[in-house]
Amino acid sequence: MSMSRLLNGHLHPLLVHFPIGLVLTAAMAETVALATGIKKWRVVAVANLRLGSVFALAAAATGWLLAASSAVEDAHTLGWHQWLGTGALFATLVATVATAQMDIQSGQTRRLYYVALAAATLLVAATGHIGGVLVWGVDFLRQ
Repeated sequence: MSMSRLLNGHLHPLLVHFPIGLVLTAAMAETVALATGIKKWRVVAVANLRLGSVFALAAAATGWLLAASSAVEDAHTLGWHQWLGTGALFATLVATVATAQMDIQSGQTRRLYYVALAAATLLVAATGHIGGVLVWGVDFLRQ
């Protein structure tokens, strides 16, 4: 792959799978931590979320580069994908920042973490689905 293709965002399709998997795993681990009271699951959730936020930054940056350099037939769907993805990135970063202060702050920080993680999870799932529609078409789940 040439450097110009990399600079045009062509790593986006590769990178997007990491934040999807890591953020969804974080949400599942946090759910188990809340349901069981086993604190090790929160460690798993936080580790996955923090790594997921790094990949979310990379995926968002390469996605915006790719969208600017490619001709996409469905600009409306692309717009939804871009802004939902940006929202997912923001929610992921908010949840990640909250994890740094959860143990020393009040329950308010923990609530912020829960809300941001839930928002990130929903937005990542929606963004991934719309990305699938862009790449594979609207009926990709039925094929």
